[in-house]
Amino acid sequence: MIDFADDAQDLFAGYRRFRAHRYREARDLFYRLRDGQEPATMIIACADSRADPAMIFDAAPGELFTVRNVAALVPPYDASGGLHGVSAALEFAVTRLRVKQIVVMGHGGCGGIAASLAAAADRPVGRFIAPWVELAAEARDAVLRDEHIPRADWQEAVEHGAVGQSLTNLMTFPFVHEAIENGGLSMSGAWFSIGKGELHWRDPDTGQFSVVAAEDPSADQDNKI
Repeated sequence: MIDFADDAQDLFAGYRRFRAHRYREARDLFYRLRDGQEPATMIIACADSRADPAMIFDAAPGELFTVRNVAALVPPYDASGGLHGVSAALEFAVTRLRVKQIVVMGHGGCGGIAASLAAAADRPVGRFIAPWVELAAEARDAVLRDEHIPRADWQEAVEHGAVGQSLTNLMTFPFVHEAIENGGLSMSGAWFSIGKGELHWRDPDTGQFSVVAAEDPSADQDNKI
């Protein structure tokens, strides 16, 4: 028997629970997915271990095409050479999978946004982290210039602003712009409160976020006599 590192034992235990329960319940679904995927939604989310899109949206395998990175950031379109992981995933989702919607989801207490604020104060944040979180610099600097936003609210304000910045950057991709113009694609912004377990949705006109009802309002109406 292979002697695996102790660090992997929790993963193996989780895998065995998966095989015993979730896989057994969804065996037919996994079989149907063996030859391909047709997700309707692309989620661009943070790599933070506390904000799992599949859990938040109670999604089954095959429903979400998910890309996670530090602070859920999307770079602007750049046709030059380089390694463009987010851009490659975006291209695949829009041009090959033909997803119907893209959701950019930030979250509370984001370490990437905290790093962006630290960088603005000339504090070291990491060799690779520093240039990446500069993608949120425009949103961050707008918050720092706004005298009406208390320092205590900077973090959340930048988290919200970074979602808007990523949505703006998405529109710089020609294939995204074309899909939206043709009516085949929509985009939305979201923010998840880890402590409260609340999902907030972004108003595209005002940029403001409001809490999504935890219960379906129409269900209450249906239950009324």
